[in-house]
Amino acid sequence: MKVHFDSIGMRFGGVRVLDDINLSVNAGEFVCILGPSGCGKSTLLNIVGGFVTPTEGRVTIDGEPVTGPDPRRIFVFQERGVFPWLTVEENIGFGLFRQKDDEKRARIARYVQLVGLQGFERSYPRELSGGMKQRLEVARALAVDPDVLYLDEPFGALDSITRLQMRRELLRIWQAERKTILFVTHDIEESVQLADRVVVLSARPGRVRRVVDVNLAHPRDLSDPRYIALRDEIFGEIGLAHQI
Repeated sequence: MKVHFDSIGMRFGGVRVLDDINLSVNAGEFVCILGPSGCGKSTLLNIVGGFVTPTEGRVTIDGEPVTGPDPRRIFVFQERGVFPWLTVEENIGFGLFRQKDDEKRARIARYVQLVGLQGFERSYPRELSGGMKQRLEVARALAVDPDVLYLDEPFGALDSITRLQMRRELLRIWQAERKTILFVTHDIEESVQLADRVVVLSARPGRVRRVVDVNLAHPRDLSDPRYIALRDEIFGEIGLAHQI
């Protein structure tokens, strides 16, 4: 589904958080929204998710205005969203109450396999590693067959090695499912590794500074000069020199 932001502005009290955001995200596209802390990235995601009404402008999905949350569009948050009292298969099947039992079992099995949790179907979240719990949350989101996935810094609480693994997992899943993805991050490396396009926001009030096309095939070689050039270009765009 195509997502369109039309002149979005947002104020909280006397504070202007977002200003004149215009952006289109194509069906099946992976777009990262990148910017410094406090620039309104998460607010923008909450607006497109229908949890917050913008002060100015509107968001449409396939031409229809967003007026509230919709089960066809699913959030994955940094904080763990899995239910600790449910097993892996129960968590994945939580939103599938309208399906017949055999269809539900088949769908659960499909997503258990897709995210690599075979053998843990009857495990509880407390028995899983951080990366496995994050994969479980992605599986639960995908199982309901959403049109759009919104991810708000989903790997921010993970260690660096697990983060790299989860990026690879998410890319593999996205390539298999081809859902439209909006992914909020403040990590430049993460955005260039994952996205078709990187939307760079300014400091508050958040404005679109630039949209960077990442025309590199997956999986991306992090030592490729073209990758490094794009990464450093974004560092320069937000006013930082990438130095070691």
